[in-house]
Amino acid sequence: MFSGIIEEFATVVAIKKDRENIDFTLTCSFVDELKIDQSVAHNGVCLTVVSIEGNQYVVTAMKETLDRTNLGLLKVGDKVNVERSMLMNGRLDGHIVQGHVDETAKCIAMEDADGSTYFTFEYPENREMAKKGYFTVDKGSVTVNGVSLTVCNPTSNTFQVAIIPYTFEHTNFCDIKVGTVVNLEFDILGKYIARLQQL
Repeated sequence: MFSGIIEEFATVVAIKKDRENIDFTLTCSFVDELKIDQSVAHNGVCLTVVSIEGNQYVVTAMKETLDRTNLGLLKVGDKVNVERSMLMNGRLDGHIVQGHVDETAKCIAMEDADGSTYFTFEYPENREMAKKGYFTVDKGSVTVNGVSLTVCNPTSNTFQVAIIPYTFEHTNFCDIKVGTVVNLEFDILGKYIARLQQL
């Protein structure tokens, strides 16, 4: 379980394909605090630490994960938003994030907001998925590349988020441009409500 409050970004230092899986080697400031079998969210995807050596660690993404997320697009040198699992004795500063990415979206617009930036994202319009809670609502929560954000101006398959300078500088939003593919996790509460309405 995560909160969507990014600790920092890790840098991809190696990528190795192993049959249908990909092993990603990354480095960040808290590698010495990690343990084997620990969960860490990478661009919002919960992955397990499988090895640690020096200031680098390795996580493995399987085909299902690669098919549903932007991890398969990563290159050596890319920045990845990382967050360790949430401590249950702290404040929930973001919202409840599972680390189970639902699908990807594409940045279709960026607009200056006199210091902050509005990003507009588009995802495939799918009525069946919407019935299951895969949609956004005004002032609701959404996770973009692991970042807990508040939705504004949603449509049936687009939404905007406002990114303040701190978030822009301390997450990989600094690398997002029009055309960039990002990971989305819709609010789990919305999914449960949608499921209850179907029963």
